[in-house]
Amino acid sequence: MNKLTPLALTVTISAAIALTGCASTPSAPVSPSSHGTPVAEATKEPAKPADLTGTWKQTNSAAADSYQEAEISGNVITINWVADNGDTKSIYWIGTFTAPTDATTPYKWTSTRDKAATESAMLASQDDTKDFTFQDDTVSYTASALGTTTTIKLKKS
Repeated sequence: MNKLTPLALTVTISAAIALTGCASTPSAPVSPSSHGTPVAEATKEPAKPADLTGTWKQTNSAAADSYQEAEISGNVITINWVADNGDTKSIYWIGTFTAPTDATTPYKWTSTRDKAATESAMLASQDDTKDFTFQDDTVSYTASALGTTTTIKLKKS
């Protein structure tokens, strides 16, 4: 009968542990940095530009049933005066829209009025251009009527 000496037994067990003990896989890949930051955290995608397409409603109107509402679609922004809880709408602005190309805020653009679409609208702005700002999920601009200028603030609805 072949007997293993205590030394041979210890060497055999140590070798078996050494060969199988390193077979586990790490739970997340680790970058070679000294901080051990997981690769998934180190390679975040850049922030995407805000999508301003859609309907926007004024949040700072003095009356609950009358406000301004904007629709942004493609390269056009259309703004209406809304009254009677939405039963009455009058054109205030129809003009160009330039979508943001990065996530930087505030995002500002200057819209050029569509004169043909607004020339017969009695409540439409007669300005050739209008400046808009997008910041903190709010589109803002100034509107003037009857000698009063107000900063309009819109949130996506």
